[in-house]
Amino acid sequence: MPSLTLSLVQTHLFWEDKKANLAMLETKIMGIAEKTELVILPEMFSTGFSMKPKLLAETMDGETISWMKKVAAAKKIILTGSVMIKEDGHFFNRLLWVLPNGTLGHYDKRHRFAFGGEHEEYTPGRKRLIASVKGWKINLLICYDLRFPVWARQQSNEVPEYDILLYVANWPERRNYAWKTLLAARAIENQCYVVGVNRVGNDGNGINHSGDSMVIDAVGATLYHNATGEDIHTIVLQKEPLEEIREKFPFWKDADGFNIIETDGE
Repeated sequence: MPSLTLSLVQTHLFWEDKKANLAMLETKIMGIAEKTELVILPEMFSTGFSMKPKLLAETMDGETISWMKKVAAAKKIILTGSVMIKEDGHFFNRLLWVLPNGTLGHYDKRHRFAFGGEHEEYTPGRKRLIASVKGWKINLLICYDLRFPVWARQQSNEVPEYDILLYVANWPERRNYAWKTLLAARAIENQCYVVGVNRVGNDGNGINHSGDSMVIDAVGATLYHNATGEDIHTIVLQKEPLEEIREKFPFWKDADGFNIIETDGE
């Protein structure tokens, strides 16, 4: 069974300064010494969690996506993280999944953080994105989505839909207990690896982010956790332990079947 090597980039961000963030992140990514296959950046990595998409959002052929394609090709990695995107007159908090050959997929954040005004500026996503890498299935989600277990839930009791839940975030330090608790809960209830990548430092609103990026296995054990400070951590995930857990404790087979139905009220 193939392994998968991930690099989590827990970093500060320059507030609403794309050029500074892209230059800083390129240096960090190109400096990763270990061989890696997937590099994960935080939510809104080019700007910070800003509510100014009218000023800062880009189209799908904009500067940041061009930069992601360039870096992914140069480093021969898959590169992922979320940015502000303008499309068809709407703004999205969009996670981009960029392959070394320039192919990309995307996921638009479903749950907008109304407490911070995100619902007033951004349009919600309508569908999930489960990416495939070397036989691994990865469910790609963003920050506040973590609080809503139905959206992340494995929707099949025949064969698990995915092997990894991945969250990119700008999650404040003042609620880091919820972040850490819910990451573990999502791993246990879905019997999968969970990867959470958060930023550090103060944003332009004076809100501090402690990081607390984590990798958790399918029984809720912590494989990696950095509580504070910048860090780039590379970890190899193995498929065999995951399959053993699912076989020995096949709780996923007893899950309730359900469908998520889109309504006019979103």
